[in-house]
This record gives sequence, C-alpha cells and structure tokens, in this order.
Amino acid sequence: MKHLLITGFDPFGGESVNPSWEAVSALPETMGDIAIHKLQLPTVFGKAPAAVLERVDALQPDAVLSVGQAGGRTGVTVEYVAINLRHARIADNAGKAPQDQPIVPGGPAAYFATVPVRKMTAAAEAAGIPCAVSYTAGTFVCNEVLYSLLHRFTGGPTLAGFIHLPYLPEQATGGQPSLPLCDMVKALEASIAAISAE
Repeated sequence: MKHLLITGFDPFGGESVNPSWEAVSALPETMGDIAIHKLQLPTVFGKAPAAVLERVDALQPDAVLSVGQAGGRTGVTVEYVAINLRHARIADNAGKAPQDQPIVPGGPAAYFATVPVRKMTAAAEAAGIPCAVSYTAGTFVCNEVLYSLLHRFTGGPTLAGFIHLPYLPEQATGGQPSLPLCDMVKALEASIAAISAE
C-alpha cells in the first residue's frame, strides 16, 4: 500500500474556518491502494514546515500533498513553483510578518513541484471542478511549506506538491468567488488518484 501525507492549515487572517483543513478532514482514510494520513498545520512561519517535516520523517510517505486557502481565486489551483522567499502581507497566527527573507539561506531561488501538476489539474477538471495550474504559491506560509518539502525531497523518490483552494461559500463576502466543500473534496480525490497513478 502507498502512503500519502496530506496537510491543511488552521484558520488565519481573522477567519473562523480554513477550507484546506475542512476538505482534508473530509477525505476518506484510504483510496484504492493509498493510505491517507492527515495533518493540520499551524499558519505560522517556521512551525508549519517543521511540523510537516517531522511527520514525514516518522511516516516516510510516498507523496506529500499540502493544501491551503487562497481567498479570491475562482477555483482550485495546483501549484507548479515554490520560491525561496518569506514575505508577509499580513501577520501569521503568531504575529510574525517577515519581509523579504529567504526560506533557506543560500538555497535555490525556486523549485518545481514533483507531483504531476498538469495531470492533477486535468483530473479535477474531468470531475467537473474548476481547476487550473498556478505559477505562484505566494510568499506566505503555504509557499514556505512547499519550498521546504521540495528542498528536502527534490531528486528523491518522495513526491511533493501543493493545492490552493478558494473560499468556502460561508467565507465569501461581497461577491467573492467560492466553492462548495463537496467540490473541494472531489478535486482533492481526483488529484490524489492522479498522484497514485505515477
């Protein structure tokens, strides 16, 4: 059986809910021959990548898929690139707002995700969910987690990637785009199936 670690974040920025953890929580424990291991990460610089890497060391999964919230996006987005930069527009949940700091001093400027980004996107679209490839994971904690995973695993057998989800309907105000939780879960399931086929 293959093992997939999938992570979501706790609420941040004044929100009472984070769609990433809601969707991750709603996934089944297994899909076909894949055992799904779930982990909630704190929306805190430094602590989030440390938590996922600690779990990775214990679990030794075949793939790691992190999921985050990107309010304002119109659909699910599968991230292609992580950059070596921490730059916060708002403070994290510990009140930290780093500006123009490298995640790994002296590390590569960027890494490409090692999960099958385009296949995942196509699979979610085939399931009827609006989905696109994204070429920026931002510079907040989401990007830090993806960069940290790729810094650890690029060149090795463990696949790593990131998916951003839009707001849930109850978060959307003033006509902001959103997606029902059931559609988010379908997109994650389709993406996981695409990863398992690799």
